[in-house]
Amino acid sequence: MADHRDEPLVLGIETSCDETGVGIVHGTTLLADAVASSVDEHARFGGVVPEVASRAHLEAMVATIERALTDAGVKARDLDGIAVTAGPGLAGALLVGVTAAKAYAYALGKPLYGVNHLASHICVDQLEHGRLPEPTMALLVSGGHSSLLLSSDITSDVRPLGATIDDAAGEAFDKIARVLQLGFPGGPVIDRLAREGDPEAIAFPRGLTGPRDAAYDFSFSGLKTAVARWIEAKRAAGEEIPVRDVAASFQEAVVDVLTRKAVRACKDEGVDHLMIGGGVAANSRLRALAEERCERAGIRLRVPRPGLCTDNGAMVAALGAEMVARNRAASDWQLSADSSLPVTETHVPGDAHLHPYPHSHAHSHDHVHETAKDNLYS
Repeated sequence: MADHRDEPLVLGIETSCDETGVGIVHGTTLLADAVASSVDEHARFGGVVPEVASRAHLEAMVATIERALTDAGVKARDLDGIAVTAGPGLAGALLVGVTAAKAYAYALGKPLYGVNHLASHICVDQLEHGRLPEPTMALLVSGGHSSLLLSSDITSDVRPLGATIDDAAGEAFDKIARVLQLGFPGGPVIDRLAREGDPEAIAFPRGLTGPRDAAYDFSFSGLKTAVARWIEAKRAAGEEIPVRDVAASFQEAVVDVLTRKAVRACKDEGVDHLMIGGGVAANSRLRALAEERCERAGIRLRVPRPGLCTDNGAMVAALGAEMVARNRAASDWQLSADSSLPVTETHVPGDAHLHPYPHSHAHSHDHVHETAKDNLYS
């Protein structure tokens, strides 16, 4: 087992959408990253169904936690804390994770940390590229979020500079894949087909890039509509759809706007590091164009490997470990899921009047409770 006398050993639980993720980190070292995905259960519906996701989390939770502990080679009793995504995300899905985290924290007598999903996506990069520079500019792109964030302290200071005003980038990928009848999720298949297409074949629009538009906000609804109408017009005329060229041209329009605005934000704020996270950060063209533009601008690019870009428990554990290391206040038993938790709230600290630790409760010496702890977590 890893020696965690100097760095915290933290287990993180992520259930904001359709991935049941459990990660264990020792400081900034990743020990385990166990994921149970319910994406196949949602595929026939063409998108994530909240109730299906919640039930899948419930069924997968205990087994995924046990797998993470086994992979990490640690005992639950050796943990220094339990971290969990408190929001944003699907309310029912979040509740499963928060409830599980409370149960484990209480049974183990460990501090509980409810953390922010978006801040976790930034912090996960520490597991691959070392400590985040302060400040760090972060471009987060996923099925639910497209955001530009500036962080001077990942545990307490994350400032939003811009965000999507309609469809997120990942959502647009899914919708265009549906129009092209490519299945769900759309990101991976469009990325794959785009490699064989011409990104300049069709001049699709770049949203919010005019001189009077918000400098750091994103809009992909107009692009989605333009692509859909282009496809419909071809079908109505009885013409064959050049799927690879459509995929490449659509993808180029998305990543062009994302990278252009991210580099501009770095220049405007005087930040020489750009971190890209979220599920869409796994897109090969986004990575390549970001690398090209950052190198030209003298900006150091940090992008985690694809497996750490999608939702996972490792990112939650990483942020939880930072909370412990920097002595941030633990959450208390009033912690609940918040589907719209703002990114400015990197974690949900507890009320000073409420005991955050199980051993502070009178029930912590209850014979039945102690017996349960011995049986489950010895």
